[in-house]
Amino acid sequence: MPRTTHRSTSGTKLYAKRKKTGEFSDIQTYKRAHGEDVKRSSAAERAAKKKTAAKKTAKKKSAKKKTTAVVKRKTTAKRSVK
Repeated sequence: MPRTTHRSTSGTKLYAKRKKTGEFSDIQTYKRAHGEDVKRSSAAERAAKKKTAAKKTAKKKSAKKKTTAVVKRKTTAKRSVK
């Protein structure tokens, strides 16, 4: 169930989670609940992070292949002209 916001008698913001019956199952201060939300990452965020990490490693591998394919030329010392 989604959380709804309320205010306590002292004015602090509260999050309240209700059961299907309508009773409150959990009430937390907004500050504490928000802090926990920030610490955790959702399944969608973890999947996106994994996807970007895979792209980065693929880019690094392809870049590495390109740099190793470059052949270095031998340079000869210039002769002095008399």
